[in-house]
Amino acid sequence: MSGPDLITLGCRLNIAESETMRLLASDQDDLIIVNSCAVTGEAVRQARKAIRKAARARPDARIVVTGCAAQTEPQTFAAMPEVSRVLGNADKQQAALFRFADPPAADIHVSDIMAVRQTAPHLISGFTDHARAFVEVQNGCDHRCTFCVIPYGRGNSRSVPAGSVIDHIKALVDQGYAEIVLTGVDLTSYGPDLPGAPTLGSLVERILRHVPALARLRLSSLDSVEIDDRLIDLLTGEPRMMPHLHLSLQAGDDMILKRMKRRHNRAQAVAIVERLKAKRPDIAIGADLIAGFPTEDEAMFENSLRLIDDCEIVFGHVFPYSPRSGTPAARMPQVDPRTIRARAKRLRNAAARRRQDWEGCLVGSVQRVLLERGGAGHAENFARVRFAEAMPDSRIGAIVPTRIVNVADGIITGIPI
Repeated sequence: MSGPDLITLGCRLNIAESETMRLLASDQDDLIIVNSCAVTGEAVRQARKAIRKAARARPDARIVVTGCAAQTEPQTFAAMPEVSRVLGNADKQQAALFRFADPPAADIHVSDIMAVRQTAPHLISGFTDHARAFVEVQNGCDHRCTFCVIPYGRGNSRSVPAGSVIDHIKALVDQGYAEIVLTGVDLTSYGPDLPGAPTLGSLVERILRHVPALARLRLSSLDSVEIDDRLIDLLTGEPRMMPHLHLSLQAGDDMILKRMKRRHNRAQAVAIVERLKAKRPDIAIGADLIAGFPTEDEAMFENSLRLIDDCEIVFGHVFPYSPRSGTPAARMPQVDPRTIRARAKRLRNAAARRRQDWEGCLVGSVQRVLLERGGAGHAENFARVRFAEAMPDSRIGAIVPTRIVNVADGIITGIPI
């Protein structure tokens, strides 16, 4: 048996949870699982598009839809004729729900996510499509940004005990994984719900101490205001911590940040990047940015545009604002959609220019590249490098010292040394 087909949309946490579902439904060859995202209205539309495409490709398969969009809009997906079942984010951990007794129509299993008090992801034995492994250490969010529906898809913040995380990582390293990525909805909020109220920094410290065979540890998206001194010291002083951070910045204008109900201001965002780069200049910065948030005028937008240079953002993830039903921002004065699209394009272009300049500076350097499928891989700074010569599949998952020889049309080429 080959198990279910998986279509994973959205964040790295979804990637980790998809692997758990692959195991839970490993005996279901006639199943397609769509793990959806709800971060924007476009993300929900993409989920619906993926479902219709999957149904055309495999008309005899049953389709199960889960993830944040399924949690927040279960009726939307249950109404689709292609869908056999809708599972909430808590319910997708139940193996029995991936099995069927010929239901006449789509059924819905969506529990109250706000009632969930623990996160207990199954220990997984491997990652089918990735050379690195993603480990969930936190889920949910206690904050209520005015544009965001994710807390209603994921529930309140809850953390995985450090001992379980370490055991999980040890098992994955024993299987040969050289890089682990810690994932969560609000990763930097890790710990207050656990005995002793540990922090993300203390968790990272324990992982590095108790799993000495782990070659590379990477963090997924961080809230810049929650990066404390302990974590900064580890990010800048520990060589096994990857020099790459993705920050949840969202905007570069103080009034917009206030209306978003973010907990940092522009100066704080710039200061944290300056502090990190002063101690470790090779850290590559990524960031989420929203274009056209309600009430944003041209001056406010320009402040966000300048943030790309001020924070040296080389991995810009730009979201055109789209109102999400039930959020406070949806009731604010909206920006014209054409203006939103134009501003998103300007942000993407600025981020692309910054990234192009950064990639050009890599030529001639030696990068340690984690080899993945397709003859390419990621360097420590998350630059994607394509090898100039064929690499055997037997080396997938190996860390290969590589000299960067060329950058053209966004493709970085390297030669193993």
